[in-house]
Amino acid sequence: MKRILYWVLLSFNALVAATLLISYLAVHISPGDFILPAYFGLAYPYLLLVNIILVIVWAMLLRFEAFISLAVILLGLNHFSNYIKLSQPSGTKEGAFKMISYNVRLFNYYETRNGPGSEKKVFDFIRAQDCDIICMQEYFVQGDPSANEKLAKSMLGGKYHSHIKLIGRGKNRYYGIATYSRFPIVRKGEIIHPGSSSLTIFTDVVIQNDTFRIYNNHLQSFRLKKMEKSLLEEMTSEEKETIEEVKSLSVRLKNGFVRRSLQAQVVKDHINSSKYPVIVAGDFNDTPVSYTYRKIRRGLNDSFVNSGYGAGFTYKGNYPPNRIDYILYGDPLINNHFDILKVKYSDHYPIVAWLRKPD
Repeated sequence: MKRILYWVLLSFNALVAATLLISYLAVHISPGDFILPAYFGLAYPYLLLVNIILVIVWAMLLRFEAFISLAVILLGLNHFSNYIKLSQPSGTKEGAFKMISYNVRLFNYYETRNGPGSEKKVFDFIRAQDCDIICMQEYFVQGDPSANEKLAKSMLGGKYHSHIKLIGRGKNRYYGIATYSRFPIVRKGEIIHPGSSSLTIFTDVVIQNDTFRIYNNHLQSFRLKKMEKSLLEEMTSEEKETIEEVKSLSVRLKNGFVRRSLQAQVVKDHINSSKYPVIVAGDFNDTPVSYTYRKIRRGLNDSFVNSGYGAGFTYKGNYPPNRIDYILYGDPLINNHFDILKVKYSDHYPIVAWLRKPD
């Protein structure tokens, strides 16, 4: 019996070690070319956890098999640091400007069945943060957009310039993305993602006589919110339609991966063409172990990786928690502080970075 248990455990270990190894390929292989690594990349933090547990189990048994998962974990240690930061950063906020990025989930408009949502709470919360730059995704407007823009500025304290892109949703409702800046805005533009409701806007602002370009992104989602059940329910339900639901989930995941990889290329090409230093923020809807993240981040710094602390998870909805919201920045900007603010007005947590120009 012990021999059988040994081989079962060893086989299971080999399997999960292999899947973790495959997940590392997600950052290198476009989902449009080969989709499998993208699925494992999405599951990376959980595959990592299982492998860590197996290392501990084998070590307690005083078996050399512990090195199977340990070796694979060490091969991907750079991915670990994109999720978890163990050292407390040091530095000063003096001379830095404060930036927040927040997917506000339409201010919970549909979740409250057209009743009062979280809009006032969100704006009160953001106003209390006293940020210089605000990027919001899944921004929602009902009624006249111009009147709403004035009201939003008032709720934020009336000190901001704005750049808002809206898409009509019928019945005088609008979905969009918004950037607010205390710094003067000298140019506004957008990046078109054909055949998608995904949005990217860029806003040129002048900070202490220098111009910076801020990209605010909401890239292709998996469009899972239309599926009322959580992932766990979908996988454990005994209802007849479960197989079809899982198939639908698989199709949505694949379409999301592929579309985001294409959008990431378009955004990155635009970033590379910018004559100004850039800040790239928003909801990428993809994890650090993904083709999308690696494509956009290349040549840029990640504020969480540079100055965050603890676990970097920013999504906390019905599906497994993960890190999908980012504030990236290019030279010559310096970043000494980063926070994930654990408030419950959305299925995302707002993220905050302090950035400054070099002395």
